[in-house]
Amino acid sequence: MQKKNTRNNFLNRHRFLLTGLLCLFGICLLSAQDKPKQPEKKKTRVDLLYAEEAQADKILLPDVQILIRSVKLRHDSMYMYCDSALIYEKTNSVEAFGNVRMEQGDTLFIYGDYLYYDGMSQLAMLRENVRMINRNTVLTTDSLNYDRLYNLGYYFDGGTLTDEENVLTSEWGEYSPSTKISVFNHDVKLVNPKFVLTSDTLKYSTDTKIATILGPSDIVSDKNHIYSERGIYNTTTEQAELLDRSVLTNEGKKLTGDSIFYDRVLGYGEAFDNVQMNDTINRNMLTGNYCFYNEITGSALATQRAVAIDYSQGDSLFMHGDTLRLITYHINTDSMFREMRVYHKVRAYRTDVQAVCDSLVYNSKDSCMTMYTDPILWHGSQQLLGEEIKVYMNDSTIDWAHIINQALAVEQKDSVHYNQVTGKEMKGFFVGGDMRQVDVNGNVLVVFYPIDDKDSTMIGLNYSEGSFLRMLLKERRMEQGAFIGKANGTLYPMDQIPADKYKLPPFVWFDYIRPRNKEDIFEWRGKRAGEQLQKSDRKPIVSPRNMNIKRNK
Repeated sequence: MQKKNTRNNFLNRHRFLLTGLLCLFGICLLSAQDKPKQPEKKKTRVDLLYAEEAQADKILLPDVQILIRSVKLRHDSMYMYCDSALIYEKTNSVEAFGNVRMEQGDTLFIYGDYLYYDGMSQLAMLRENVRMINRNTVLTTDSLNYDRLYNLGYYFDGGTLTDEENVLTSEWGEYSPSTKISVFNHDVKLVNPKFVLTSDTLKYSTDTKIATILGPSDIVSDKNHIYSERGIYNTTTEQAELLDRSVLTNEGKKLTGDSIFYDRVLGYGEAFDNVQMNDTINRNMLTGNYCFYNEITGSALATQRAVAIDYSQGDSLFMHGDTLRLITYHINTDSMFREMRVYHKVRAYRTDVQAVCDSLVYNSKDSCMTMYTDPILWHGSQQLLGEEIKVYMNDSTIDWAHIINQALAVEQKDSVHYNQVTGKEMKGFFVGGDMRQVDVNGNVLVVFYPIDDKDSTMIGLNYSEGSFLRMLLKERRMEQGAFIGKANGTLYPMDQIPADKYKLPPFVWFDYIRPRNKEDIFEWRGKRAGEQLQKSDRKPIVSPRNMNIKRNK
């Protein structure tokens, strides 16, 4: 009877226990629906598979097994080897000493001089001469923690990760054998035979060989330098996708954009939004919302609010067109030269010079800038135009300009009176940035207002015709002028000027087109109807031999 009551009490206690466990299991199921799934902790024991000698001291070291020589242990699928070990039965943990080796499957091997392994948390802490090997990836450090639940190894006192192509070092890092992803922090350095990447924070895949930039980073090779704070770099294909105002520098040329794509093998880069390509050697810059640069061919292209800026002089020149293109010929040879092509709807502004035309080409071979289709050039109160204008540069300053066919020069005196010269062609020569001499050739017509030296008032209107005219200027004003060869002219007093003599037949004052500032270059204003030049087939004429004399300095 007593045995029966004892049995019933035992069964009742177990019924209550079973009921409690079922309730607890139901609560856990409901909670699990709202929480992310955690790695399952296995409660299996760390087992001893082999040791040459085993000892136990229940008084001094209770619940501790002492294992000596050729020790082999197992916890689930992880095997551990060492020279000697202590097994703590109560905590299900192990301390291993000398020639420590951990093996999981046939892909993960960890070596070290010391190991503490917690079987409950499945955390292994290895110290001194530690190596984690996962196929072709080797992680080397003196302090490594390996979490078996998350299959993650991490170090915190300096380490090195190597694979087939790269060597990565940092103060802190982690590596996952399952995902092949590693993360590095503090003094990160990736060394590749072709470049070196240094960073504050970097993620790297040993599978894809892609480095993800997560902090200020520099990628340096023999020829170029990349700076980025966010982006990816494929160390195999050497392609980069960079964000957050990254910078690509190559032999004095610096490409900056909100985002950049760069292919080191093919040698080209593309930049998008708020782009700048700065040539610090030649002191010029391309800007726009899209820019392409090929460092192998030396070619570049900018569009979408594209601007070419020359800042080699004290005052910068800003030039805008729908498209800006740079072409390099005979690159890396003694005969190398470049062409800058700007098209269409070109507008340029500098404090002392402004210009408009449909298209423009600058050739570094002869330092000549050619303006095509209705070109107009302004210099102070002077306006120059023709079918085509060639401007020859000397150290980024104007040396001389050649206006070809239907040449017209206008100087504004006031809102009514204009000095005017027209001819088949015109050459203007500059000294120190100022026009000092103008030669006009072929069917020359002149309207000129002489000035009284005493009170600077206009004396009258001088109307002249001839075949060749030379004018000398000082402080942007005509100082003297003379026809060479046959010429005739008439001086009209100011109160007797005929109405048809105020303006020459081709006269037009294009002040409404003129760029007012560097922002105004984006506002295209074309000529009014009927004011466009009708292009002729006439070729540039050659001045008579005796006219080919040096300009006045």
